[in-house]
Amino acid sequence: MSFRFVALTALVLLVALCGMTMANDREQELINQFLKKTEVKHVQKLGWLSVGFSVNRVNRHNDYNSFTNHLNTQIDGGQFSWMGNAPAFSAEFGTLVGKRMAWSIGGEYWMKISRDVSGTVTYSPTAGLPTALTNPSSEIKTLGVFTSLSYYVKNAPKPAQLPTGLSVYVGGSAGYYQMNWDLFAEYQNLNLSTAVPDGANTTFKGSAPGFSANLGVEYPIRFGGLVFSGEASYLYLNFTNVAWYNSVDQEVVATYAGTADSRVDVALSGVRAKVNLKKYFSW
Repeated sequence: MSFRFVALTALVLLVALCGMTMANDREQELINQFLKKTEVKHVQKLGWLSVGFSVNRVNRHNDYNSFTNHLNTQIDGGQFSWMGNAPAFSAEFGTLVGKRMAWSIGGEYWMKISRDVSGTVTYSPTAGLPTALTNPSSEIKTLGVFTSLSYYVKNAPKPAQLPTGLSVYVGGSAGYYQMNWDLFAEYQNLNLSTAVPDGANTTFKGSAPGFSANLGVEYPIRFGGLVFSGEASYLYLNFTNVAWYNSVDQEVVATYAGTADSRVDVALSGVRAKVNLKKYFSW
């Protein structure tokens, strides 16, 4: 009797233990399935930082050069030169937003476009007395911010992989730019409200959107993980609101013929060549 009781009790305990084990296994399986469904897979992203230098070949047929021609007819003893090349520096951050598509944002600073006449010259404006000037100058300063989209037609960069071989891309950019134009104080400007000159000259200012179409190549240089980039583009950037305002908020402009219809727009459009050094990183 005692033996049967012990055997029966052992059998019951064995069955219960097996059931608990199976339940625990099933419970763990359900937990694993739930965790698998809720797990967020980490996708690596690719970004880069770059610094660049560009040379902008400003179109030679522009209002500023017409202004220079007109101004030179009023100066004895020297000549201002035309606007030509305009160097600029830039910095940029970008990221890959698709297998072949990249987006970036950056800023650029144009080196001062300075045109000077050395020595003492005589300035004889149309509606004024001759004035002796010493080292008169004309200086244009420009800076801007921009954003770009690029499409890699060959060998797009990939996350967690060092760039290999030649890459080719096309793209475009849009930006917003501001410029200051410092012209010698004695320049005979034009007040658009009164149609006469308005005292001592001060800084002309303007702002404008800029757009470019770009074609570029990249190649790793095997130094510090850097990538060299060369780019050719056409930049459209024309400042059409160049002026300063007097104490009663009247608009004062520079002209290339002394009339309101000949106000000077500072056009910096033209082809540009740009080189960059890029550093890719993944996260």
